[in-house]
Amino acid sequence: MLKKAIDHVVVRHGRTVNDEEVAIPVATDLTTVPGIPTRESDVSFYSTNYPLETHNIEKTADRDWIWTVYDEELYKYLKRHDELVGPLIEASEGSAELEPISIPDKSVDVTSQIREKARNLGFGEVGFTRFDYHYALLAKKSWVQYEHVICLAIEQDYVMTQSAPSLMAEQAHYGAYELEGALLLDLAEYIRGLGYHAQVHSPNDNSSVFIPMFVAAGLGQLGANGQLLSPHFGSRSRLALLTTDAPLAHDAPVDYGINNFCKECQICVNRCPGRALVREKVWWRGVEKFKVIYDRCRPIMGRYSGCAICIKTCPIQRYGMKPVMEYYVETGEVLGKGTENLEGYDFMGKGHFSPGELPAFDRDTFQIPQGTNEDWLFEEFKTKLKSGQKISEQYATKFVSSVKEVLEKGKITRD
Repeated sequence: MLKKAIDHVVVRHGRTVNDEEVAIPVATDLTTVPGIPTRESDVSFYSTNYPLETHNIEKTADRDWIWTVYDEELYKYLKRHDELVGPLIEASEGSAELEPISIPDKSVDVTSQIREKARNLGFGEVGFTRFDYHYALLAKKSWVQYEHVICLAIEQDYVMTQSAPSLMAEQAHYGAYELEGALLLDLAEYIRGLGYHAQVHSPNDNSSVFIPMFVAAGLGQLGANGQLLSPHFGSRSRLALLTTDAPLAHDAPVDYGINNFCKECQICVNRCPGRALVREKVWWRGVEKFKVIYDRCRPIMGRYSGCAICIKTCPIQRYGMKPVMEYYVETGEVLGKGTENLEGYDFMGKGHFSPGELPAFDRDTFQIPQGTNEDWLFEEFKTKLKSGQKISEQYATKFVSSVKEVLEKGKITRD
């Protein structure tokens, strides 16, 4: 195979503050556009007429159901996780109202100051853009107070992630959220010390769809697995936002070659146990993307400790973007594709699966409650009526009590 021509080279900071810059070559045949192909008029149309809402409101039925299928160890761990992040969420909710504690120094480069502080705190990726209300969740649109957004990603443990699916991999996942939630509060306090307001958008109570703003800030591009692929750790990261009235200089979207690379790679698509990933891109709400099939992904994630095979088998996550893109330039091939090292995995209770092999599941595996809790309760009630089953007084009383409980709980944006 002839060596590929290089269209451009992306230079990024090192993985940590102590690492050297990296230069990522992007082959000509992988080059598309900076960021994600987008039709802005369509994005605006859907945002106005069909605004996004958090799964914690739209899909409460399966959000509650999933706790019933976790294994005991994971159940206990996640309950403890919720206890730990609760105070962090509470602190984030009122963070916009906290006043600055000094007068701004207009002579300093506040963008550089905040970037340096965030990196020193341990954030692996830091970028700046405007807060895009097109992607704000309906329940949070009026909550967001400030124009500028700081996009922040923290890397989760590499070794623990490679054990997926497992309790250890979920500890890497949720443990990163716990650390990130605390670091966000520290960064917000630092920004107030510079003389500006800072509002923390907790990763455990999302205000918006985060990825479009990370892409706008040049921190990666959208992968075929529906996640941000960033230069150093691919999708092995946890994302969060912080908005502020500090006068930040915005970053620009970058073409890392991911839009076309994922078309060539397809490893996560081929290795997905639930067959939840698709081979062709579609236009969805004004964005060209590989659309994840939620009803195929969600039940496998719930029943098998978060699954995460799409993260585990991604070469960008496993090896980093620089070596993957260099290998593609040199050979025209995807680093690790077809090898046991990248594609082989053990799946809980199912055995080992080498490249080309996938676990099998029965139909019942994919049966999960749909929509909101009240929707699902009424759907089950209608199904009983249609089937001719007798509705006992005890069942009717329980049904009314369950609906009442759901309605009294109301709509909340977090678990």
